[in-house]
Amino acid sequence: MNNLRVLQITDSLNVGGTEVLAVNMANIFLEHNIESFFCTTRQEGSLKQKLHKNVNYIFLKKKHTIDIIALFRLRKFTKIHKINIIHVHSTSLFFGVCLKLLCPKIKLIWHNHTGANFNLKGFKFYFIKYLSKFVFGIINVNEDLNIWSKEKIKHKNTIKLYNFPFFTDNKEITKLKGEVNKRVVCLAALRPEKDHITLIKAFKTVLKYHPTWTLHLVGKDYNDIYSKKLKSIINKRNLNNNVFLYNMCLDIKNILKQSTIGVLSSVSEGLPISLLEYGLANLPVLTTDVGDCKKVLNNNKAVVPSKKSSVFAERLSNIIEDEFLRKELSRSLNDNVISIYSKEKFMSNLNEFYNN
Repeated sequence: MNNLRVLQITDSLNVGGTEVLAVNMANIFLEHNIESFFCTTRQEGSLKQKLHKNVNYIFLKKKHTIDIIALFRLRKFTKIHKINIIHVHSTSLFFGVCLKLLCPKIKLIWHNHTGANFNLKGFKFYFIKYLSKFVFGIINVNEDLNIWSKEKIKHKNTIKLYNFPFFTDNKEITKLKGEVNKRVVCLAALRPEKDHITLIKAFKTVLKYHPTWTLHLVGKDYNDIYSKKLKSIINKRNLNNNVFLYNMCLDIKNILKQSTIGVLSSVSEGLPISLLEYGLANLPVLTTDVGDCKKVLNNNKAVVPSKKSSVFAERLSNIIEDEFLRKELSRSLNDNVISIYSKEKFMSNLNEFYNN
């Protein structure tokens, strides 16, 4: 990957699967002698402190969908640093295409993380299909999105490239509440597609049989309608002593070390980084059957349908009660993550794609 100068673009640096992967990529490029650059367009966030000091960084303070001043600032940055690949993540595609029009010699790569794109219809679908005409290649985080890119978007240069977990922070800041060895953790921003509501309903049922267990929700709190509804449900169901919210945290390795079981209750996913992090931390996991979650876990005992709180509660109770099952689930996930979802395999495949 000689002479490559790659700029990652995200909308923000808040903690989320897309942003975590983008930052990890920018940092790991340095290990492979790639000139690494990073741009966030709309908002900075706590992940900024995770960027390596040798990653050249720019924040555009973009205020509008079409912000000419921000666009020309990035054009100047791109020309000064002689960047030859623009790697845009998820919703940054439109801004990346605008930059491509100003710098036509640059290769534009779209990294498609959003599982919900598979069901896109109407204007949004046709708009993305049009934008894809300016894209050199599309990287998809799971097979469904790769099929969608080939058959629906009809792009000729697409690849399925699995996310990878990478713990960069060894600090021990966050202290989880509740009893040791009785903690269920959910790493997911408070967004509707993560469906914490089904998880909380399920956990209320679990507490009938396991009253000393606790649930820990770690992820950005946007303090919006969904967040307020979530907190209202916790209050109305008298769960304040069993369900705890922590907002954004960066010491994920430390948090998972204190946890007993990892869960995800999403209704939509691509390939969630949190599942891979659970595997890297040797946790048994229960997740809904969305995106590539089932493939990651490779064990039907760890997967349930989405939006089925009663099924989720029953399976979670089984995992709590059966220590042998917990060991089986954690071992199979850890083996899978190490063998398939490693950063080495990711970089090898990305190298081939960039040089296509």
